[in-house]
Amino acid sequence: MAEQAILIDPSKSSARNLAFLKAGAPITIDISTPAGQKRKFNTFFIGYLPKKYVLIEFPEATKLGNFSQYIGQGTVITVRGLIEGRDGAAVAFISTVRQTLQIPSRIMVLDIPTSVKLQQLRSSVRIETRISAKVRIDDVYWQTTMTNISVDGGQLDIINGEKLVLAEDKVVDIVVETSEGENNLKLNAIVCNIKQQVDGLSFGVKFNQVSKQQVIELLYQALV
Repeated sequence: MAEQAILIDPSKSSARNLAFLKAGAPITIDISTPAGQKRKFNTFFIGYLPKKYVLIEFPEATKLGNFSQYIGQGTVITVRGLIEGRDGAAVAFISTVRQTLQIPSRIMVLDIPTSVKLQQLRSSVRIETRISAKVRIDDVYWQTTMTNISVDGGQLDIINGEKLVLAEDKVVDIVVETSEGENNLKLNAIVCNIKQQVDGLSFGVKFNQVSKQQVIELLYQALV
């Protein structure tokens, strides 16, 4: 996540901005290994006790894999989440694991962060994602992954894209299927910044007549 356009509520201490995250809110966490490897995982915010600690759920064990061995006392974790009902804003903070619990469920106990940042989702801010979608190009649908997104556009990767002929300024349709299979999110966009990759194609898109609410819904889906 970009670190510009940070908005801190002047009426509250920085740590109290945690109140914008509601219990059960989906979040992402960044974990680094001693060797410098970094991974992002989806999980949920449980709550916090002012001036004492923050509680979050462990990500699913099947997704953590070997990274579970690096989560323990002293591990530094970056936490990010979206704030519901705040006109598209994100909250982010860095904290340290104080201890881990196994009962009543697997929980991380984090120290209260010294700084909690609020960030408006403006056009200049891009959020890293791993959103599976389909992009329609000349009436052919290609499986794609949206690797980042902003209010105005995003970045898409297509594996085996060497078979795809794509030009800048081409109009495409992006479809993100919901878990229920209904009310799919559909975005119309213009292609820009095409880059050939070893295993496919990467390109940017600029959304056409997209509402901020659609992008916010897309980001929530990415976190859940």
